[in-house]
Amino acid sequence: MLYYLFEYLEKEFQFPGASLFGFLSFRAAMAIILSLLISTIYGKRIIKFLQKKQVGETVRDLGLDGQAEKAGTPTMGGIIIILATLIPALLLAKLDNIYVLIMLVTTIGLGTIGFIDDYIKVFKKNKAGLAGKFKIVGQVGIGMVVACMLMFNDNVTIKEKVENQFLDGFVAKLGGPDKVTVTSAKDTSATYSWVEHQSTKTTLPFFKNNEFNYQWFLGWMDNDGRAKWAWLIFIPAVIVIVTAVSNGANMTDGIDGLATGTSAIVGVTLAIFAYVSGNIIFSDYLNVMFIPDSGELVVFISAFVGACIGFLWYNSYPAQVFMGDTGSLAIGGIIAVFAIAIRKELLIPVLCGIFLAENLSVMIQVVYFKYTKKKYGEGRRVFLMAPLHHHYQKKGMHESKIVSRFWIVGIFLAIITIVTLKLR
Repeated sequence: MLYYLFEYLEKEFQFPGASLFGFLSFRAAMAIILSLLISTIYGKRIIKFLQKKQVGETVRDLGLDGQAEKAGTPTMGGIIIILATLIPALLLAKLDNIYVLIMLVTTIGLGTIGFIDDYIKVFKKNKAGLAGKFKIVGQVGIGMVVACMLMFNDNVTIKEKVENQFLDGFVAKLGGPDKVTVTSAKDTSATYSWVEHQSTKTTLPFFKNNEFNYQWFLGWMDNDGRAKWAWLIFIPAVIVIVTAVSNGANMTDGIDGLATGTSAIVGVTLAIFAYVSGNIIFSDYLNVMFIPDSGELVVFISAFVGACIGFLWYNSYPAQVFMGDTGSLAIGGIIAVFAIAIRKELLIPVLCGIFLAENLSVMIQVVYFKYTKKKYGEGRRVFLMAPLHHHYQKKGMHESKIVSRFWIVGIFLAIITIVTLKLR
């Protein structure tokens, strides 16, 4: 909103300083500052409100040190993260940008599902919360909405650099001049042009030809058929990714500051990718897929990072507030959809390796327990307790040390992910 206000002031009145809002870097910095202020200053008021309403966490006895002290700690603190992300985004981002709209839908949608789950746990005194099948239905629904927006909106495009000698054939392969926008290079001596078109291509890490098209699964069809029916592959893929990452964040949110700090690290990495992908100069230099208008996502993810860091002020050990499913489902969904929007979803297993390990630890534990119970008559376990962070707690490691070490691993994975820009 402020972007449009200052754009008007600059255009009509040459208002001093108004032109700053035209710079993406300035608005991203302002988003971080504003989200930090909201999450720290107003976060304290929200925590007091939750305490007043007795929105306390009910902690199951898992036999872990320090667990009993956490009973009664305010939960549903994810509201702080959501507000500290949405308010700066609404004020500073371009609201007619399709990618920003997609992120707003994701944040509100998955945040609402998590809020309903927490509400049932706290106010209805039902420890199970929202039934698993309904939670999955909600996640699938949000994933489907996001996938359809990315698949069918005309403003979701990529730009590819094509040599002029191959231009006609490339355009014909995409369906003809009506399906693409061709922009000639400014230099009249240049031998290439930029072709903007809708595509289901994404980034394939560690390979020289670092692109993968979901249409590959429809290889038996002709070009028109693959383009027409690509949604049959793309939409289910988005649903799976959104559901898996949001559940991974939910699993990771088990000890003070773990999910919040890990998400901040992931958010910084995604901000770098969004900036590079949305800048024609950097994307061309690094040979990264250029995605028009995706640079605006830097403002949103900056607000998200600021919100996570600000929330850590109260969520670090010993936590004064828990995010609950309200926060964990939202942050997982934000990370998943953001990665898909900038065509980096295949990097999620590396970048979100902490989430993946937590998810896998639970799956391995459950599958092995059921297998051994059926085979030997008694269930056996791979880990002392799942998710993985509880395994280390059972081994006697203090949770603050577990969180610090998981953050270090998260930073290491983030660096590896960034290195994939050139490591092929």
